[in-house]
Amino acid sequence: MILEESFLSSYQPRVPVRYCLTAPDDLKEGETLPLILFLHGAGERGNDLKLLHGTGLSKLFLENRTYGGNRCFVLMPQCPDGMVWNTQIYALKDLIDSLVIRFPIDVERIAVTGLSMGGFGTWEMAITFPGFFSCAAPCCGGGMSWRCDALRNLPIRAFHSRGDGSVPLFCSVDMVSVTNACGGHAELTIYESNDHNCWDRAYTETDLIPWMLAQRTEK
Repeated sequence: MILEESFLSSYQPRVPVRYCLTAPDDLKEGETLPLILFLHGAGERGNDLKLLHGTGLSKLFLENRTYGGNRCFVLMPQCPDGMVWNTQIYALKDLIDSLVIRFPIDVERIAVTGLSMGGFGTWEMAITFPGFFSCAAPCCGGGMSWRCDALRNLPIRAFHSRGDGSVPLFCSVDMVSVTNACGGHAELTIYESNDHNCWDRAYTETDLIPWMLAQRTEK
């Protein structure tokens, strides 16, 4: 299943959120599945969902709804032109809440991940809604480390290239180290590369996707 729609949030009444949602084509009656929220980078902003097709988890799950044998919903919103994910977090949370009502989503297994601008958005979503997400996996992102105490109970796997010229490695190092200093459980994988793109390796060369699907919120 591939669903393409627009959602009008009460938090953002003038700018609808356009999104894709994928699910296995053979979704079984009574089956509940985890959901991964994937936040793209700055280059995919706009109002054309086709821009999402070539990057990150969007590319993988739009081509194969059960990529790698992973049965899940994948939510791929599109950030409007001129905005960043950090300004959209309440609308995104509103969107997820609406989808949980419509689809058999396991509310204890809702993960968030993203790349570059979406990596920053991943940190921000996790910090703003502590206890809502089961885990977070930011790629080449960063955030406000003075707020990381909110992440102390959240499993986190972050990824970054050492020589990233777009988002300095320090942005991830700072968030991970402060989270752990607060008693958190964050890991950072550093690739010995100058590429900004660390996400392809994270999503395809590690167990990140099944790891995200296996995490559950603490009750």
